[in-house]
Amino acid sequence: MDIRELNEKIQLESAFVDILTMEMKKVIVGQKDMVEKLLIGLLANGHVLLEGVPGLAKTLAIKSLAKSIKADYSRIQFTPDLLPADLIGTMIYSQKSEEFVVKKGPVFANFILADEINRAPAKVQSALLEAMQERQVTIGDQTFALPEPFLVLATENPLEQEGTYPLPEAQVDRFMLKVIIEYPGKEDEKLIIRQNVAGQFPTTTPVLKPAEILKAREVVREVYMDEKIENYITDIVFSTRFPKEHKLAKLEPLISYGGSPRASINLALAAKAYAFIRRRGYVIPEDIRAVCPDVLRHRIGLTYEAEAENITAEDIITDILNTVEVP
Repeated sequence: MDIRELNEKIQLESAFVDILTMEMKKVIVGQKDMVEKLLIGLLANGHVLLEGVPGLAKTLAIKSLAKSIKADYSRIQFTPDLLPADLIGTMIYSQKSEEFVVKKGPVFANFILADEINRAPAKVQSALLEAMQERQVTIGDQTFALPEPFLVLATENPLEQEGTYPLPEAQVDRFMLKVIIEYPGKEDEKLIIRQNVAGQFPTTTPVLKPAEILKAREVVREVYMDEKIENYITDIVFSTRFPKEHKLAKLEPLISYGGSPRASINLALAAKAYAFIRRRGYVIPEDIRAVCPDVLRHRIGLTYEAEAENITAEDIITDILNTVEVP
């Protein structure tokens, strides 16, 4: 299929993106970047971690996305006393059949809102890890496949450290995107005040079916990516591992570890989804640059030296994007 045909196909298949975005805009005021990143996760089949102070509509955005699609939705409030059984389910004894039967937990849904994910202990994190990576759950000696599409959308509050458990690196790496939510602008905030004072809360209605999402994901993978773009992705990711070899020697003492191959895969998939949202059948360097901070910020380990100098992962990513040659 040539680029022109592919472009026409993408134009046709991506028509629902505008409908879905409009539906979410009914409820979410501003926060355009957050809505876009949630759509990228949905289209690229990648889990999304939202981090921001309380009150920035993280939970509301995820809830609105789930309600805009005619799919099963579960909200799990993570707490320090949560058990893996509360998440995945357990075996219960049935007096009627005189045997143990499986009672499935809330993780058996299309959309999982893991609220305040860093409040749950390690056992719960490992149970969620299997669900996120393998798309399956083991209860007793039985393994169950999770429904498709299956998406974990988690929220995290960066302010409180008391009663929280830092997410294991292995789990953080399972999230395709880590999105930092900023405060809304003045005009948006005025609109939020008006809506809340008047008590007028619009609601979303389902505009998509799960089958349409699965079909769109197949089309996203068809988006053309040139070898030059692939080289650009590997150059960026390798710059996080071996900065000296990519004219970034100053970053060497600041990075303790760089992005894994999963970073390269997710960068490519997120860029394809971004091009799809932009109604384009091919990936351009700007697509990579647009999704790069969200794909890499949780995959770069900082040294004590970086933390002492108040250097963040975002600063390192900016340096890399400014140095690596754009094709």
